[in-house]
Amino acid sequence: MMAVHSTGTAVAAAGATEATVAADEVCASCGKAEVDDVKLKKCACGLVKYCSIACQKDHRSKHKKSCKKKLAELRDEILFKQPDSSHLGECPICCLPLSIDKSTSSIMSCCSNFICRGCNYANQAREIQEGLKRRCAFCREPVAKSQAEVYKDMMNRIKKNDPVAMFAMGKNHYHEGDYERALEYLTKAAEQGDVEAHFWLSCLYRDGEGVEKDVEKEVYHAEEAAIGGHPSARHNLGVHEWRNGRYERAKKHIIIAAILGHDDSLKLLKDLYGNGYVSKEKYANALRVYQATLEKTKSPERETAEEAIKRGEVEIF
Repeated sequence: MMAVHSTGTAVAAAGATEATVAADEVCASCGKAEVDDVKLKKCACGLVKYCSIACQKDHRSKHKKSCKKKLAELRDEILFKQPDSSHLGECPICCLPLSIDKSTSSIMSCCSNFICRGCNYANQAREIQEGLKRRCAFCREPVAKSQAEVYKDMMNRIKKNDPVAMFAMGKNHYHEGDYERALEYLTKAAEQGDVEAHFWLSCLYRDGEGVEKDVEKEVYHAEEAAIGGHPSARHNLGVHEWRNGRYERAKKHIIIAAILGHDDSLKLLKDLYGNGYVSKEKYANALRVYQATLEKTKSPERETAEEAIKRGEVEIF
């Protein structure tokens, strides 16, 4: 009897598996199977497939709730993944992580690369010593001598669809008070995937500068920036979630931002720990990683540059 029972169970399990596989290979709306002349396409959530747009629309009312839930879960998987580094990445010359303190690096209008002070200083010191003209430490193009030349460089980069140049142009228009042009360039840069542009757009929609305040767009652009490794965007999301009572989500954002080296997030995390909202273990771990993150951005060359700047020996462009 035991043998018969086991065989029956195995057959039933096999049948269930085949049914599951079969269900995956048919249209969720009309039940049509995938054959040579019928190609099924997955819904964005990945849970079901459809043979046509018409079937997808017909099945929408039945699938909407589960689809929305799954998409939110997939979005959160991406959103709360700890980035390997900040959006600034590494200096392309020394290959050390760039500090999120932007005063310690320079963006070159000729090639749109961020160069750390250490490499900029070493290059500039050599040029002064050898009586050479100032050139970009990375691409070796002559350094722009005026704002007009910087603008010309940026426009050349924009013609090549450079999102970093688009962002820089948008930021310039913003500071000039031309919010319409700023929005235009920032939007184009964001569409090309520029993380900094997403962050600026989130702030514009939050504050209503040049646009109507829009919380949905604010959060969307902040999330895109955070996914790209922008610590300030991540911090802002944490504050936003906390104010809306979503405390667990808020703490996740704050911890990720602190680990990326964001000072304000570490201070906020310390306050949360002091008030019992975050465990000692989580705070201590974030603090250790925060310190390690800062340490990775240091080098003898960068320290030499900082000392030279303090003495007024050289001006880093």
